[in-house]
Amino acid sequence: MIRFILSFMGTIFTFVTMGAAVIALSIGAVFWMYGRDLPSHEALAQYKPPTISRIYSGEGHIIDEFAKERRLFVPSAEIPDLVKEAFISAEDKNFYTHSGYDARGIAAAAFEAVRSRGQNVRGASTITQQVMKNFLLDGSRRVERKIKEIILATRVEETLTKDDILELYLNEIYLGANSYGVAAAAQVYFNKSLSELSPHEVAYLAALPKKPAELHPVRNIDDAIGRRNFVLKEMAENGYITQATYEAEKALPLRSVQNGDFDSFKSALPPRDYFTDEIRRQLSEDFGEDEFFSGGMTVRATIDPEMQEIAARALRHALEKYDRSRGVWRGTGETIDPELLSDEGKWRAALGDLDLPRDVDLEGRWHPAVVLEVGKNDARIGIEGIDDDADGHFIAAKDVTWARPLLEEGKLGRKAKVAGDLLDVGDVVLVRAITKEDDGSFVRWSLRQVPEVQGGFMAMDVNTGRVIAMQGGFSYQDSVFNRATQAKRQPGSSFKPFVYASALDSGYSPATIVIDAPIEIDTPQGVWRPRNSSNKFYGPTPLRTGIERSRNLMTIRLAQEVGMEVVADYAERFGVYDNMGTYLANSLGSEETTLFQMVAAYAMFANGGERVEPTLVDRVQDRYGETIYRHDKRDCVDCDRSDIAPTRGPRIVSNRERVMNAITAYQLTSMMQGVVQRGTASGTVNLPVPVAGKTGTTNEAKDVWFIGFTNTLVAGCYIGHDRPRPLGRGTYGGSTCGPVFQEFMSEAIEKYGAGKFQVPPGGHFIKIDRYTGARLENEASGANVVAEYFRDGEEPVFGVMYDGGFAMGSNLPLFEEVNTGVTEVTTSTGKKTVVGPKADFGTLSSGGLY
Repeated sequence: MIRFILSFMGTIFTFVTMGAAVIALSIGAVFWMYGRDLPSHEALAQYKPPTISRIYSGEGHIIDEFAKERRLFVPSAEIPDLVKEAFISAEDKNFYTHSGYDARGIAAAAFEAVRSRGQNVRGASTITQQVMKNFLLDGSRRVERKIKEIILATRVEETLTKDDILELYLNEIYLGANSYGVAAAAQVYFNKSLSELSPHEVAYLAALPKKPAELHPVRNIDDAIGRRNFVLKEMAENGYITQATYEAEKALPLRSVQNGDFDSFKSALPPRDYFTDEIRRQLSEDFGEDEFFSGGMTVRATIDPEMQEIAARALRHALEKYDRSRGVWRGTGETIDPELLSDEGKWRAALGDLDLPRDVDLEGRWHPAVVLEVGKNDARIGIEGIDDDADGHFIAAKDVTWARPLLEEGKLGRKAKVAGDLLDVGDVVLVRAITKEDDGSFVRWSLRQVPEVQGGFMAMDVNTGRVIAMQGGFSYQDSVFNRATQAKRQPGSSFKPFVYASALDSGYSPATIVIDAPIEIDTPQGVWRPRNSSNKFYGPTPLRTGIERSRNLMTIRLAQEVGMEVVADYAERFGVYDNMGTYLANSLGSEETTLFQMVAAYAMFANGGERVEPTLVDRVQDRYGETIYRHDKRDCVDCDRSDIAPTRGPRIVSNRERVMNAITAYQLTSMMQGVVQRGTASGTVNLPVPVAGKTGTTNEAKDVWFIGFTNTLVAGCYIGHDRPRPLGRGTYGGSTCGPVFQEFMSEAIEKYGAGKFQVPPGGHFIKIDRYTGARLENEASGANVVAEYFRDGEEPVFGVMYDGGFAMGSNLPLFEEVNTGVTEVTTSTGKKTVVGPKADFGTLSSGGLY
């Protein structure tokens, strides 16, 4: 009997042993099979999480940020223990003791799945397993994925420390609201750093990994508080907080940014504008879009925020002035269902959902509004962000009399006399407050609209190429198209300085005489008869007067004399074009380019002819703080010296390429000063410092330009329709863009200063008559006397005329009959001397294509 029992027990033992061996072998086979071809866990040690790239102003203030996944990487050592303890309590309380997986947790999850017949399948993944799932595997709920998780988790526990694993987890985990990682989530939900979080706020963040979309702090407030309190309870049970702290924290309300309890972190950021978006575009091209959006770059921008605001205001002033002078009301084109207007909450919600420009600040911030009622004379409006009062807000009849409504068929209605002539109930409009100039008190609300005409403005340092301001249109939120860098437009007469530069470098001088007379040129399209903007011809004229008065015919003859190949070479050398066509019409600016390229080219006139590359970025650092781009490559020879006098700066050695002879640059600058002093820009540009520049108006005034510079800054503006069409009679570069330059530079020179343009060595001054080109005595003075700078050793030849080799046009007047009066100048002895007749220059003009 005993032998039978022992035999039976032996059999049972054998079966159990063999069964255990089979199970062990099966498990081993399963793990061996799934353990093959797994991703390498060792790569986690070199993992670079996608992080936010941030743009800073020169003062170190964040002005924009870009990211596909909004993540702020924080090293483990800088993550507060309270944060770690909250997530460990919520997700994996045995984190510091297990070897990558929690057998008890897996068994409990399996039992629950069997007990509920598959209805309640919950995860039992440890933090280590979640890291494997997030980094190396997919998120499916399959058995084979769980096996792979366990295998990788045990391997990574042998490679990385617990703190390393926790660092990866806390920086990678998605916590809702486009926030990845605990630092970004703390900012999104509470606008706090990790060290500023209280226990109940940390507990809320730790509650989010399971189901962030279902624990919104406003929409799902009850579930969010319940899950938060559960995490607090776990923290207390694990000894991370005291019972008293637990009781106090769970009684607190869940306050959040989403509920309006805290300001959003975005409130500290200015609205995105053309400047930072252009940085995004350029760096994405230079470094790759993925690297820019996920590389955690730190970008130091060249922008001067104060000057950027002034630039935006100056351009907006000009665009709105032109738009209102047209007298056409277009509105926003948006409406709200009149049935919603009886409920303030509904119309405010509907108004907030509309895509409208909210970044315009022009004589006060512009607000979206909706027309609630239209009365006999006035219209009552509801304004976004402005509470209604007992009297209500109104658009008065006198505020609409400037405009005629644009009807559906494209025709114009009669001029408005009352608000109802322009507005209907439900119309969405933009308004701003009119205030008194003396005390700023409120007067009334005024209708506004985004102008149909657009334009661009840009200003940069002539010596460093640092762009300090850039405005690519009226409103970035209305149109992200950057007209300063992306719009290809005809520069018109603003291109002429490059023709004159090529001539000056080819032996001509500011006193060289070129005939201003009719031209006829046979083309495949027929006879081309270019003309001056004034429709007059002025006969023999010095180069200086030609550029001051923007004479088209002189420019064409000069380009023909010099050769269009030479002109094109200059334009390409200055970066205006990559490959300019050698057609005579291009000498008048008929080939398209960008404002960005033109302003950069003018900077080389201002700095004496040295190459300068425009940049919006001073420096770029990678996620580790290493500089990967620096714009200024000049050498600071004395920067390490401590004995430099307080009144002197260190020596900066420039190794920049010279693109233009220094004397030529000064001659051209002097001639362009005449444009501002008495030429096509004299009516609108008037600064207390030396200024040079050139206007530009294309054929039929489809585009108008002005680019000007001091010895420190260059700035340029163009205005035109996005789909080019005539701007109308009386629209010129000097009268339309000149005021933009004037408004900006009036304040810019207060900050950046300006002085006389530097006279390069190697030349001497000779006084000439600026109308006839005749040489005068050194002592001569008078309105028509100008001191021109000539190269040493090159005695100018006076009296020679150039006509470009063109025959005179038939049946056309040779030149405008000049006044019979003569010009007198006063010599140093006080005697009067006659130097020649003074031509009639006609009306203000900024030249043109034809």
